[in-house]
Amino acid sequence: MITLQEVSKTFHKDSPQEVKALQRVSLHIPRGQFVILIGSNGSGKSTLLNTLAGSVRPDSGQVLFEGRDVTRHSEHQRARWVSRVFQNPLQGTAPGLSVLDNFRLAALRTKGKHLRLGIDRAFVNVVKEKIALLGMGLEDKVLQPMGQFSGGQRQALTLAMAVMDEAKLLLMDEPTAALDPKSAENLMRKIDEIVKQFDLTAVLVTHNLKYAHQYGQRLLQMQEGQLVRDLQPDKKSTLEIETYFQWFTV
Repeated sequence: MITLQEVSKTFHKDSPQEVKALQRVSLHIPRGQFVILIGSNGSGKSTLLNTLAGSVRPDSGQVLFEGRDVTRHSEHQRARWVSRVFQNPLQGTAPGLSVLDNFRLAALRTKGKHLRLGIDRAFVNVVKEKIALLGMGLEDKVLQPMGQFSGGQRQALTLAMAVMDEAKLLLMDEPTAALDPKSAENLMRKIDEIVKQFDLTAVLVTHNLKYAHQYGQRLLQMQEGQLVRDLQPDKKSTLEIETYFQWFTV
């Protein structure tokens, strides 16, 4: 599905603020795998995610998507096959537009610039079907402005928007960080359900070790720009949650 080959990225090179965010990172994520990415602050997690998305261009190395070199492809170009859920519920949606209009924009991401997608009855029904997957009763509120919803609701709607188009890779950067505990639990359950239902390839960054233990098939841990652990499904499934905490207390 997607591969990083010897990818490195340094910010503020040759200055006192120099940060080696990625150091020769190699990684292959097969289609349909749900990957959890953990690490302390500054370990390189977000840079890795942004490199996959195209918002950060590596200094060296290659990014391959289904065998095709996309290293120089911009975030806009990769939007045809990448969906994102950000840490801030206000990011990734247009608060002044209705839920329906936000979904229309999401559906256009994978289409050519010449195409104009109208909002007819069939489209409205598709949007309502996607929102109904959340089980939050929001499917009858598609005409309300996105900005009127709570943080948890907006994150959930953003998740539903991620499966409106033909995107194949779902990237999530601490999507529960700004939510209250109940909303966070609900969102994680929905993420797990939707990733499985749509057979998505997904990478989720989290500081919540309980979620890292409970969700996902594969576990990656970063430290100082390097992958220090890569536990495949057979190994991750046998870990006790205490082990996760031990990694961060040594």
